[in-house]
Amino acid sequence: MRVVVLQGDTVLDAGTGQAVSLERVPSAVTIGSFDGLHVGHRRIIDAMIGRARREGLRSVVVTFEPHPRLVLESGKECPVQLLTTIDEKIAHFSSMQPDLLFIIRFDREFSRKSSAEFIRQVLVERLDARQVIVGYDHGFGSDRSGSRQTLNQLGEEYCFGVEVVGEVIIDGTPVSSTRIRKLLAEGLIREASDCLGAPYVISGKVVEGNRLGRQLGFPTANLDLADRCKLLPAHGVYAAAVTIDGRDHAVMMNIGRRPTVAEHGPVTVEAHIIGFNGELYGRMLVLRLLDFIRAEQRFGSLDELRAQLLLDQKKAASYQK
Repeated sequence: MRVVVLQGDTVLDAGTGQAVSLERVPSAVTIGSFDGLHVGHRRIIDAMIGRARREGLRSVVVTFEPHPRLVLESGKECPVQLLTTIDEKIAHFSSMQPDLLFIIRFDREFSRKSSAEFIRQVLVERLDARQVIVGYDHGFGSDRSGSRQTLNQLGEEYCFGVEVVGEVIIDGTPVSSTRIRKLLAEGLIREASDCLGAPYVISGKVVEGNRLGRQLGFPTANLDLADRCKLLPAHGVYAAAVTIDGRDHAVMMNIGRRPTVAEHGPVTVEAHIIGFNGELYGRMLVLRLLDFIRAEQRFGSLDELRAQLLLDQKKAASYQK
């Protein structure tokens, strides 16, 4: 999968940041923020890739960075809690294997483009779209003014076909990023994973902590999150997994304020990687949440906390396959 970034009028290689030329090739295209890349998004992308293969077209995903709401509502602190950082999103897209990931650097100037300008300048002139595949609730252009009817009209004008992919229903309710955020906020990790089609991921760089976990016999990797607006699920202890140097490890993960030792402390994300003794400072870890073990609670002593952590660790280890 090739990854490029459109910044203003310049196309950049996502890896090097250098300007590149992008060949105009007949393409099947889908467009969206794709936050979370849940099963509904995956159905759309699968449909686009399938159409591209059947018709001999290049398969292209068009997405935006940062999330448009972070730009349009910039006066607010994290107006949207992200299910995926840009690096997490790229990793998900890569597993689906479109030919091209076309990331638009979203800013105020770009947000003022009308739906017709967006279609003409990006999909037609740059990507040579022959088929455009979108979800049933898709909107695009300034203020999301572009509707399915608009897309059909522009398709007739610029000679591309339009396919609309229906919603995905799980347990009687449509899958959406909003629904997944609510499930995570309630600690319903397995239900969220069902909607995502994969475990929920939290990634960050390992930084120095206060080493309390080591004193308790449970050394932890303290994560500095990759994006300040990344959604953290309900405070508590989780079973998780991480891959380090090609090897999978079971993880006991804590998200919260650690009320036993710091009643009004900041929210931290800590991962006790069961059976791992290597050095991790400065490394990026990608943690896959598997299940909720228990809610955050305050213990009367460190000994009580240590006893509970032993039980939590046993539960977390049971998820190791």
